[in-house]
Amino acid sequence: MTTLENRPNTALLVVDVQNGVVAGAHRRDAAVGNIGSLVERARREGVPVLWVQQTDDELAKGSEKWQIVPELAPDDAEPRIEKGYGDSFEETTLEAELSGLGVGRLFVVGAQTDACIRATLHGAFVRGYDTTLVSDAHTTEDLTEWGAPPPAQVIAHTNLYWAHETAPGRTAGTVETEEVDFGGTS
Repeated sequence: MTTLENRPNTALLVVDVQNGVVAGAHRRDAAVGNIGSLVERARREGVPVLWVQQTDDELAKGSEKWQIVPELAPDDAEPRIEKGYGDSFEETTLEAELSGLGVGRLFVVGAQTDACIRATLHGAFVRGYDTTLVSDAHTTEDLTEWGAPPPAQVIAHTNLYWAHETAPGRTAGTVETEEVDFGGTS
């Protein structure tokens, strides 16, 4: 139902699954494992996989912290998007890449739930994409010392509100890794 014309395709968007982002993340290995499973399935089904990487003072391009975690291996043919803001669309080539692939529907996975995942979900949705969050394939670090809820609550709350997000002509929602259907509606 995307509001984007002539964009019938689906893509998997992998956001910031970088060494320096997920090193201390809640249930890191489970989230990364689910992401890896989705990447493999998307490739088998011919669904584009796009990789987003935060670049900033703490995640300098080319540094060990900036690299995608070793459990995941982007294919050389898969687009890699560098970003400097939470929303993966802001001042990046993401929209052009998705347009070129005819994509109007996104499955979003990665880190950090309470920052770049939320910003990217909203960024995609307001731009007209059908946007599904894979509920067990995103994670965040513990920011309780700065007043944030514990990571499990941040993840649960994000899953809760995104499952009920609505807007005209677009769909949102959540789905678990095992229930992802790249060919149909979520």
